[in-house]
Amino acid sequence: MDALLKKIYALTDEQIKEYSQNVMLGGGSRGGPVLDHGKGVRVWDTTGRDYIDCTSQSWALYLGYANDTINAVIREHIEKMTHIHQGFDTKVRYYLANKLASLAPAGMSRVSFTVGGGPAIEAAMKIAFKNVQPSREFVTLFDSYHGTTLGSMGASWISTKSAGKFFGGSRFLPLTRTFIRIPNPVTYRNPLGVDTETYIDYCLTMTREIFQRGISGKPAGVIVEPIQASAGQLILPRRYLQGLRQLCDEFETLLIYDEIQTFGRIGETFAANYFGVTPDIIVLGKGLGAGLPLAAIIISDKLEGFQGDTEELHTFANPTLSMVTASKQLELFENGVLRNCREMGDYLGQKLSEMAAEYPEIGDVRQLGMHIGVEMVDDPERKNPLKQAGEIRLAGFRNGLILGTGGVRKNVLKIKPPLIINKQECDEVLEKFKASLHDVLRGKSKAKCSGSVKQKNESVLV
Repeated sequence: MDALLKKIYALTDEQIKEYSQNVMLGGGSRGGPVLDHGKGVRVWDTTGRDYIDCTSQSWALYLGYANDTINAVIREHIEKMTHIHQGFDTKVRYYLANKLASLAPAGMSRVSFTVGGGPAIEAAMKIAFKNVQPSREFVTLFDSYHGTTLGSMGASWISTKSAGKFFGGSRFLPLTRTFIRIPNPVTYRNPLGVDTETYIDYCLTMTREIFQRGISGKPAGVIVEPIQASAGQLILPRRYLQGLRQLCDEFETLLIYDEIQTFGRIGETFAANYFGVTPDIIVLGKGLGAGLPLAAIIISDKLEGFQGDTEELHTFANPTLSMVTASKQLELFENGVLRNCREMGDYLGQKLSEMAAEYPEIGDVRQLGMHIGVEMVDDPERKNPLKQAGEIRLAGFRNGLILGTGGVRKNVLKIKPPLIINKQECDEVLEKFKASLHDVLRGKSKAKCSGSVKQKNESVLV
């Protein structure tokens, strides 16, 4: 083993505690286990304890930890090249762009790569401005999340008072741009208390009014997540997306899908294909690179794209290693991974719904492929957010299960493991999730967390 790796791997608990003072983090939950190594859906901490990871590390490890096939292609390609500047062509960039275009909806065939999800959202905004004039404002949904760069932060709920107080991006409001918000078709808990179809009509009617009377010029673009992940795993109804598409066409603006979390995870390569509603731009990130940093946008053939005069220039926008892993992952998608995602996702969704008979605090289970959210409530009729949702996540650590949290009320538990999870591992997830529910909601004594596993209420997992 390399001497430096041996030194790093041998860090003691005391050294870790000392060195942690040098690390500054601006987001995510901190204070959980210190992770040491992983394999498949499982990860081990520095004490040797193992966990099934239902966050896939910010939803990015679609193929799990240390995937043998991905590791093999990394080892082989890394001997050839790694970093290449954006201005030089490579075969792997040509290949991956062509592959993504072939899988995207018809009429979307041009791809631009970038360094991460936030910059990819901004790249989509640039394309929108080039093609929609006169325009100034972008439109997003209530409770949306689209990144924390200065260009995208204003589009995300963490920059607003959605959570009941100002925090996060609200500290940088003088530097961020304003986004116009429109109602999202959340039918589980909507402010009018009406049925689903009526509320979809209400949302579309209000959107039309805002487009017509609430925006100066044309809307530059409408950015939506087909499944609003951080908002609470909210699956947008197909009819709503169809109506939004019609409104965008009527008002001559662009429909932009933020598929940073839906790509692959719903059991289809693109949510645009699943819902049968084609946007003008698709934004990709997170899992695209099979665990390595990579993001992209795919645009409609009818749009004017980027010119090569520094409209969109990033040093690391041509990472050949990430492009190789992304290409290999797409091959694996077609060879059974997406099928497994659908089958195991349906299994988990069904069993979690059945668990509600014993735990009525499970107010709603939202599942499409391996994109799963469990909304926890105090009562299934009143639907008030369950205050102990965060405690259930902490109990998961104690039971060997890593859960995500979401929703502006922080009462949605995310179960989004790697897409390669098998039935036995799904049963283990269900067993550990049920044990965590019992510990918090039915246990005679509420176990207190150790100092090594704690979470601040304002932490945001995206």
